[in-house]
Amino acid sequence: MKAQVSSQSRAPVSPAQGLYAYYELTKPRVVALIVFTAIVGMFLSVDGMVPLSTLIFGALGIGLSAASGAAFNHLLDRRADRVMARTARRPLPSGTVNGSRALMFASALAVLSMVLLVTQINILTAVLTFASMIGYAVVYTIWLKHATPQNIVIGGAAGAMPPVLGWSAVTGNLAPDALLLFLIIFCWTPPHFWALALYRREEYAAANIPMLPVTHGEKHTLLQMLLYTVLLLAVSMLPFATGMSGWMYLVGALVLGGTFLIYVVRLYRNYSDDLSRQTFSFSIQYLAMLFALMLVDHYQVALRNILAGVLA
Repeated sequence: MKAQVSSQSRAPVSPAQGLYAYYELTKPRVVALIVFTAIVGMFLSVDGMVPLSTLIFGALGIGLSAASGAAFNHLLDRRADRVMARTARRPLPSGTVNGSRALMFASALAVLSMVLLVTQINILTAVLTFASMIGYAVVYTIWLKHATPQNIVIGGAAGAMPPVLGWSAVTGNLAPDALLLFLIIFCWTPPHFWALALYRREEYAAANIPMLPVTHGEKHTLLQMLLYTVLLLAVSMLPFATGMSGWMYLVGALVLGGTFLIYVVRLYRNYSDDLSRQTFSFSIQYLAMLFALMLVDHYQVALRNILAGVLA
């Protein structure tokens, strides 16, 4: 299925449209979720308040790195993007932004990110952030994505790093609890992305990208989604088991994880593209709500005290 967009037929780009195209290169919704989970990692690493400068510069540095990785991904994937309906109108395949400018933009974001993290945060966070960016923008995009149907599983390690980066930004080191946050996102990534790949499998096939639904079919992919979702539900209990989170988190995590599992079970029993879209959409909400729940649970005592003071 071809979905190419001719750059010759498009209308001239206004300055506002040009700026928006660069904004699109950063995959802002993906970056927003990355920054949010990184910020949650920051707050979970301490009992009190995160220093304001660390919160601002850490979130900014991690966010700029994620935006740079997204722009590099656009640049390196532009040929495949031309033949996929989901991506054909992105800034590069549509001709709104050319390759050399995208390269300069992505490089500038990467440099600015590293300068902020090295000078304002710490070397460990800068190194881990840079490694995550390379893992996604280069290792996953250039090699893994085209080499194996397990691309999203292996490449998911880079996408699971944000809360670890947030943790190290505040503490300057790593801790087992930070790795638990990594493990949750790592287990979440396959069922999240395969839900998308299932209803876009014809496009991935046209682009010669060996996503699991293309190489192993619908039923095998659904089974893998089911197994990973069960694993995710189990892993999401670990913060409570280790004492990192309390009962509020446990109850909420069970409800969220159970709902996600219901979506996947329904999909496994009676697949439809529409239900796959719904599952993909809920998976994003799941991760955001789970991390928000961790944050509220972490500060529930302080929140109760504040509420009591307001009501007094």
